[in-house]
Formats: sequence, structure tokens, C-alpha cells
Amino acid sequence: MLSLTFVGNATVLLRWGPFTLLTDPNFLHAGERAYLGLGLTSKRLHEPALDVADLPALDAVVLSHLHGDHWDRRARRGLDRSVPIVTTPHAARRLQGVHGFRRAVGLTNWEWHDLTRDGSVMRVTSMPGRHAPGPLGRVLPPVMGSLLELDGRLVYLTGDTLMYDGVREVARRYPDIEVAVVHLGGTMLPGGLMVTMDGVQGSDLLEAVRPRTAVPVHYEEYTVMKSPLSDFTAEMDRRGLSEMVQVVERGETVTFS
Repeated sequence: MLSLTFVGNATVLLRWGPFTLLTDPNFLHAGERAYLGLGLTSKRLHEPALDVADLPALDAVVLSHLHGDHWDRRARRGLDRSVPIVTTPHAARRLQGVHGFRRAVGLTNWEWHDLTRDGSVMRVTSMPGRHAPGPLGRVLPPVMGSLLELDGRLVYLTGDTLMYDGVREVARRYPDIEVAVVHLGGTMLPGGLMVTMDGVQGSDLLEAVRPRTAVPVHYEEYTVMKSPLSDFTAEMDRRGLSEMVQVVERGETVTFS
């Protein structure tokens, strides 16, 4: 069985076979501010559906990058430091050296890490991601997508990427993705630079990847997110792809069979 619980922002709880995984842990409360780097912060607009203390025992955390709306101070203080964290090399070095998460594993594009439990093996493979174009992309924390594989089934977590050729390579290498968890929001930095996909780019990604089901996340959660979910659903409907989309409300659990 594969089930997904949407906690909020890019945080989902995945229960798949014997494994329980958490993605991009963000447990700030409404009104608290996330640090985004470059001196920028953004206020959270909604409560997460769970607090750290409500989590079940985890087999791993899959972290796309070190930004305050994906890894916050509540997660840092509350998560068990013995839990493996699969992330970028940049994030792994900081998690190990500064925060004491000694089992953080850093992966470059197309590298993988295997998780084992009760005789089962889940493979987590790093997928390309680009948080911003040009020079700013070298200033923001490196970001990765992730491909989860268990018993021949594939789940793709896009991470905070923009649509670019690296995503098209994901589509070429993995034509049979069952579920894609798509980071949206159209996050805008000062000067009008977009650093996460809006409704059009999210639709471009899904038109390329063609998963069986697409779950949108990372929208309408912080003040810097300017593209609401309705932008995405309207664009997917315009392209005749609306049947692919499964909107999951905060706190809701869905099962994929």
C-alpha cells in the first residue's frame, strides 16, 4: 500500500510498504517567519496539519534543500537525530556538522541511496533541480528532486525546481512514474524573479513527465508564493490533463492502489 498525508507546504508523510518517510519538514505555525536566505524572510499563512510531536517513527527524511520553508527550527529541534536524511551534499554537510544529524546522506544527480526494512529495499535517487536561473542559482541553496522506487513502482518528488532540460531528462529516463508530488507556488523574489514553478511551468513539467497521478503541494503557504492552486488546476484543465491531478487537502490522507 502507498498512502500520502499532506501536512502542509512541501511536507508530506508517505507510508509505503514497511516504510514511513517524511519530506521537506516544515512545522512553523501560521504567523511565524521562515528564513529564505539573502536576508529574506516570509510569513507562514496556514497551520501545518501535524506538529513534529505527532509524527510516527520515521525510516527517513527526504529533504530537497536547506531553505527555512523546507527545514525549519521546529524540525531541527524536534526530529530524532538518528533518522537518516537523504538530501543534497550541501545540506548533508550542514546537517552533519552544525545540527548533529550524523546520518544525513548527500547525493548528486542520479546517485542513489537504499533504505532497508523487513527485507524490503526502497531506493531514493537524486533527480536534477534548478531553483533559479543564472547567477542567482549559484547563490540559493542547491536543490534536488527525488525518485522513490519500491517493488517496481515509482514516486517522483520534484523539489523546488523550475521547469528546464534537467526535468525533461527525468521524463526520458523514467517514463513510468506513478505519482508525482509537484512543488508549485510561483515563489517570487524581489525584482520579480520566480524561483518555484507557477501553474504554467507545473503543467509543462507534468506534460513532459506524464505521471499517472499528480499531487500539487507548496502553494498558498507563504507570502512570497504568488501563484495560487487555481492557476495550476485551470491550466491543467485547459490542456486536457485535469484527470491527472489529485488535490489533497491539509491533513487529508489518500491511498494509491
